[in-house]
Amino acid sequence: MCGIYGFAAHENGALGEAGRWLAAMDRAIVHRGPDDSGTYVDGRCAMGMRRLSIIDLDGGRQPISNESGDAWVVFNGEIYNYRALRSSLEARGHRFATSSDTEVIVHLYEEHGDDLVEALDGMFAFALWDRPRGRLLLARDRLGIKPLYWAETRSGLVFGSELKSLIEHPEVSRAVSPEALSHYLSFGTTPQDRAILDGVRKLPPAHLLTFERGRVRTRRWWDLRPVERPTVSFEDAALEVRRLIRAAVKSHLVSDVPVGAFLSGGVDSATVVGTMVELGAHPKTFSIGFDDPDFDELDPAKLVARHFRTDHHELVVKPDAWALVNELTWFLDEPFADVSAIPTYLVSKLAAQHVKVVLSGDGGDEVFAGYDHYPQALAEARRLDGLPDTARALLGVASAVLPQAAPGKHWLRHASLEPRVRFIDGESLFPADLKARLVGGELAARLMSSPEPLDGRARLLDGAPGDALGRLLYYDTMTYLPLDILTKVDRMTMAHSLEARPPLLDHHLVEAVFALPSAHKLSGVTQKAVLKRAVADLVPQSILARPKRGFGVPIRAWFRGPLKDAVVDVLTDSRTRARGWLEPRFVRALCEEHFSGRRDQSVRMWGLLMLELWCRRFLDGAQAHESRVPEYGGAHG
Repeated sequence: MCGIYGFAAHENGALGEAGRWLAAMDRAIVHRGPDDSGTYVDGRCAMGMRRLSIIDLDGGRQPISNESGDAWVVFNGEIYNYRALRSSLEARGHRFATSSDTEVIVHLYEEHGDDLVEALDGMFAFALWDRPRGRLLLARDRLGIKPLYWAETRSGLVFGSELKSLIEHPEVSRAVSPEALSHYLSFGTTPQDRAILDGVRKLPPAHLLTFERGRVRTRRWWDLRPVERPTVSFEDAALEVRRLIRAAVKSHLVSDVPVGAFLSGGVDSATVVGTMVELGAHPKTFSIGFDDPDFDELDPAKLVARHFRTDHHELVVKPDAWALVNELTWFLDEPFADVSAIPTYLVSKLAAQHVKVVLSGDGGDEVFAGYDHYPQALAEARRLDGLPDTARALLGVASAVLPQAAPGKHWLRHASLEPRVRFIDGESLFPADLKARLVGGELAARLMSSPEPLDGRARLLDGAPGDALGRLLYYDTMTYLPLDILTKVDRMTMAHSLEARPPLLDHHLVEAVFALPSAHKLSGVTQKAVLKRAVADLVPQSILARPKRGFGVPIRAWFRGPLKDAVVDVLTDSRTRARGWLEPRFVRALCEEHFSGRRDQSVRMWGLLMLELWCRRFLDGAQAHESRVPEYGGAHG
């Protein structure tokens, strides 16, 4: 159940050409649900969905209503506790027409109104139309696993699972948002609450939106905050973590179709696969590798597959990724600078040839402190936080007077920053000084007048709960996780009509681990300490002992070799220059610095490449009411 869309009008009879617009919005996201579609239209609301049949294959068609037809819902995701909710609702007299998880939403709304979301365990984005009140309710899950866009227009409100669906509505703007573009150049994604197009918003994770009597209201309904609890020993914490992981994986296996799993060489996916097997599943597993040994993880993945005796499938990626960039641009929906979208796309395509659902290990690094930048940031804070303001100012002056290519220039600038922004600066795609040199023309003035993205993130980090590590974990869970990791996985799996479920983001598990002492998660130099202890008898010791490896891609070598000419052609050609957004001399110098080997600029080059290709795909010559499909024949072409 993987794609929703629709619009609600201020007044009766203002839906315009509802049938034609719904059809166009539907065509734009067929990949999210090729099994079925459905629509609902009344005097003020029109909504529809594309369905990937996972639960109640024959009876779970949407939109679904309550008994009276007063409440209608379209839903994207999975509600893992729907059976228990259904039993409770039936005991209170509610009558169900299907066996699907979707139907519990309308009956819960009858009982609890907007507070129904608090009863839901799962990943979800839904739109519910209250017909007697003329009221639209939009909701998104706690951690932002499933996406939801919306926009206020002249006649009402438009919503959808993907941006490409919204822009099929003629009243949705195609002007680029300076604030979102600035955020992209800073962090490689658009912000939590807005899309790349001006006026189009994202509903943030754990938020509700109501549209009633022409007014839009949003509120947050859940947050990750530490819970007061007695001190728990490391061993007891490990036992609790193991129990919660087992419960999460068990709930995520609920399906009327086979469930597979993504399998890397890391602890998180091995934990998920091992728990699946422990629970009696015999999953197909899927891995991706590269012909560059520095980035290949097929051997440890195969070790895990052999250990758990899974039906294992793998794919080796060669540097022919250029043929995919147009498809990536289409399915990613917005500019997106994480190059690991390439292997995620390809492993999803591999898995979709065998199953409809996969479990993944996503979220384990944010929940259990698995990223290298946590111990690095804490060590850097011990070295630099005590520097007097005058010393930091002198470091900043020293950085400013050094030539651009001078060794140590960027470190001096970084060290000169105040503690509250240093961690955020370290994750930037283009730090503020480089962004000022990158952006040119009229765009520079527009970005100068929009809020600085770093300031907003600094305020989030300032207000984060917990100790030093806890604040970093909270920050990443509210930013990097939903904006990068979950966005990438949702778009790349859905491109192939594949549903991905992340059991390590079960909110009961996340809340419990967040409340544990930081020393249980990062113990000296040992990352994910409590997770490793919890699965010590399940996951092979060689996997537990392996250093952290990200989902790396040999883009540095590709951009110095087989993809060099293609990248230069896009970043420096007349179309890019005519756009007037980027300073050509800076872009060329960035490329030359990378090609010469002086500094690895491949990530920044990829970010600029994806921005320009997005512009060409979604802005240049786009027809407002024309459905646009991938030139390479779609996800399965």
